[in-house]
Amino acid sequence: MANDASTVFDLVILGGGSGGYAAALRGAQLGLDVALIEKDKVGGTCLHRGCIPTKALLHAGEIADQARESEQFGVKATFEGIDVPAVHKYKDGVISGLYKGLQGLIASRKVTYIEGEGRLSSPTSVDVGGQRVQGRHVLLATGSVPKSLPGLEIDGDRIISSDHALVLDRVPKSAIILGGGVIGVEFASAWKSFGSDVTVIEGLKHLVPVEDENSSKLLERAFRKRGIKFNLGTFFSKAEYTADGVKVTLADGKEFEAEVLLVAVGRGPVSAGLGYEEQGIATDRGYVLVDEYMRTNVPTVSAVGDLVPTLQLAHVGFAEGMLVAERLAGQKVVPIDYDGVPRVTYCHPEVASVGITEAKAKEIYGADKVVALKYNLAGNGKSKILNTAGEIKLVQVKDGAVVGVHMVGDRMGEQVGEAQLIYNWEALPAEVAQLVHAHPTQNEALGEAHLALAGKPLHSHD
Repeated sequence: MANDASTVFDLVILGGGSGGYAAALRGAQLGLDVALIEKDKVGGTCLHRGCIPTKALLHAGEIADQARESEQFGVKATFEGIDVPAVHKYKDGVISGLYKGLQGLIASRKVTYIEGEGRLSSPTSVDVGGQRVQGRHVLLATGSVPKSLPGLEIDGDRIISSDHALVLDRVPKSAIILGGGVIGVEFASAWKSFGSDVTVIEGLKHLVPVEDENSSKLLERAFRKRGIKFNLGTFFSKAEYTADGVKVTLADGKEFEAEVLLVAVGRGPVSAGLGYEEQGIATDRGYVLVDEYMRTNVPTVSAVGDLVPTLQLAHVGFAEGMLVAERLAGQKVVPIDYDGVPRVTYCHPEVASVGITEAKAKEIYGADKVVALKYNLAGNGKSKILNTAGEIKLVQVKDGAVVGVHMVGDRMGEQVGEAQLIYNWEALPAEVAQLVHAHPTQNEALGEAHLALAGKPLHSHD
C-alpha cells in the first residue's frame, strides 16, 4: 500500500453523501485541509437515489393530477398519459444540474477529492485505490442502502427496492408497497398519480407510524379518498412469483397480488467490510455508535449521517457533518436537538412536523399538563383555493411553550420552517399570535392555529 507520508490531512472523510460533503465544505471553509473519498458520485443517496429524484417524480405526479382535475378550476385540459422516458429526462436533468453545482463547490473550496472505494485501515488512515490517505482525524460517512426482510429477496425485476423504482422503465399497472413509512407512502402517492393501482402493507397500526397519530389518520383518510388501498396492523409473511407478477401473503393468511412489489421497509447502514470493527469502532446492528458531538469511542474517528442511529434525513446529515467540521476547527458547537429537526413526507397531501407528538408529550409531562389544538384548513383561504384538506395540530405544555407542530395538507413542507422556529425558540402561543401572517397564504394557518391556542381564534370556532 503506497503511503505518501508527506501529506497528512486535517480531516479525511470516507463517504461523499450529505454528511460527508457538508463536513468537507465546512471544514475547508474553516481552513482545514480536507480529503473526501467517494466510491460513486458525490451527493450520495439524497441527490442520486433519494430526496431529489423522488420529489421530482412526486412533482410530475402532481402535474398529472392537476391535468386530470383541471376542469374543476375552469381550465379545459386533456390528460393523455405518462411519458416515462420524458419523466426520467426531467428527473435526471434536476439531478445533473445539482450534481454539477456540487462538484463545482467542492473544487472551489479546494477539497482534495479521491474517487474510489475506501476502507478504514487505522484510526488515522483510509486505504483507497492502492494508496493510504493519512489524516489527523477520520470522519465515517458511508451512508445506507435499502433493507429487505429475512427470506425476501429483491430481484430488481418483480421485487424491487426504491433504487429500482426510481429508474423503472414503465408505470406498473399494479403495485404492492411493503412498508407505510416515508418511502412507502411517497411512492404510493407518485404511482397512484401516474395511474397505478396501489396497495400499501404496513405491519404497524398506522401509515407514517412515527408521526402524531392524528397526522397518520388524516393521511389515511386522504389516501382512501384518492383510491390508494392499504392494509394495517398485520405483518408480512412471504412473497412468491405468479404467472405475471407477485403474490404477497400476510401473517393472518390474507393475500395480495400485483405486477410489482416495492420493498420499502427502511434503510440499513453501510458498514460491513469497511474495517470499522477491526479498528475498535463500537457498533450496534451495523450502526456506528456516537455521542452527542458525533464522536465514536476512538478519539480520532467521528461518524455522521445514515451510518449512525439518528434520524435518516439529508438535512440531519448536513447538520452533523458541519458540527464535526466546526468541532475539529476549534469552534464551540452545540449538540443537535433531534426533536427540533423538521420532518416532511412529500406525498399528496404532505405531512410535516417538528417537535414531539401529543402521546410523547403526555408521557414526558403528564396527561393533565398537555394541551392539544387542531386547526382545520377548511378555514384557510389559500387552502380553499388550492382545494386541499388537512389540519395543523399544536401540542403545548399547559401555560407553557409549544412542543409539537404537526401539519397535513398540500405544501405543508413549506410551512415547517416557521414551525421549527416556534419549537426551537420555545415560543408561547401568545407570542406567535402577535405575529401578523400574510393573507391569503397557507402559512397564515399556522398563525391562526396559534391565535386559537392563545384564546383569540379568528377564522376558527372556539
